[in-house]
Amino acid sequence: MNGRKVTLKFMVLLVCLLTLVGCKNAAEERDKAVAEAEKAKAELAKVKAIIEEIRSERDELKETLDTISENWEKASSELVVFTQAHDDLLVQVKELTKERDSAIVQAKDAKAQVERLGKQLKEKTEELRAYEEWVKELQATIKGLEGQVEKVDNQWTEQSAEEVSEQSDDTREPDVHFVPTPQVVVDKMLELAKIKKTDLVYDLGCGDGRIVVTAAKRYGCKAIGYDIDPQRVKESLENVRKNAVGHLVRIEQKDIFTLDLSKANVITLYLLPGLNVELIPQLEKLKPGSRIVSHDFGMEGISPDKAVKITSNEDDDEHEIYLWTSPLKKIPD
Repeated sequence: MNGRKVTLKFMVLLVCLLTLVGCKNAAEERDKAVAEAEKAKAELAKVKAIIEEIRSERDELKETLDTISENWEKASSELVVFTQAHDDLLVQVKELTKERDSAIVQAKDAKAQVERLGKQLKEKTEELRAYEEWVKELQATIKGLEGQVEKVDNQWTEQSAEEVSEQSDDTREPDVHFVPTPQVVVDKMLELAKIKKTDLVYDLGCGDGRIVVTAAKRYGCKAIGYDIDPQRVKESLENVRKNAVGHLVRIEQKDIFTLDLSKANVITLYLLPGLNVELIPQLEKLKPGSRIVSHDFGMEGISPDKAVKITSNEDDDEHEIYLWTSPLKKIPD
């Protein structure tokens, strides 16, 4: 009985001992599990931090990716523009290359033309020199001829003056007293008559010859001055000589009412109204289109084509100029 109690006690003690050992091991396991749990918790916290960091980096990468995408799209658009611009530039380069090649060809042609023109210029320069020498010879010849003309004019003037002085003294007295026509009036008379180089001008009552001399010098036409007064004829001849127009102008001492005026293209007058009327039968024989110009006095019964007034500084007076064209236009009664 005692043996069973001892055994039972021993077994209880053994169980207790084993229980104590198990509890100790469980505690150690628990502590170990707690430590591992703490460690796992710490690791979990680290993992969460890492995850948050990764999420943050992911978000940043996403934003960067979005920015890169936008930049890529923008760059793609710009690339399209640049590509088009590049293609356009290539086209322009081709066109410019063609223009350059064309310009090179034109430059070569221009150079050849310049060389030809240079050669022609050289030839023309040589011709010009020859012409200059010829002109010098012509000028010398003209100068000699002018001297001869002047000499002939002087001889003709002297001869005409001698012929005038040799004429009979029974020449009738002039119909009007000589009053010089102011030069501005002379110029206007010839302007109204529209003198041409091919015209023949008669001045009836030429006075000192200023009208015929002016007509010859200014228009290069031929002219004849008529006057019945020997003194006026001498003055006219001297005026012709001074102005060297003896090759174009003649002065004759004649009665104007005995003249044939049909050869003249222009008649100039500074007479009196009655004398103008007396000349009508002679003036009616003029060729159609011939012009008649009168200083100060009209022609009774004949309508003028034009009448103008002009003031002269020589005498501070107003002068009237009349123009008729043949055939004369008679005023109806």
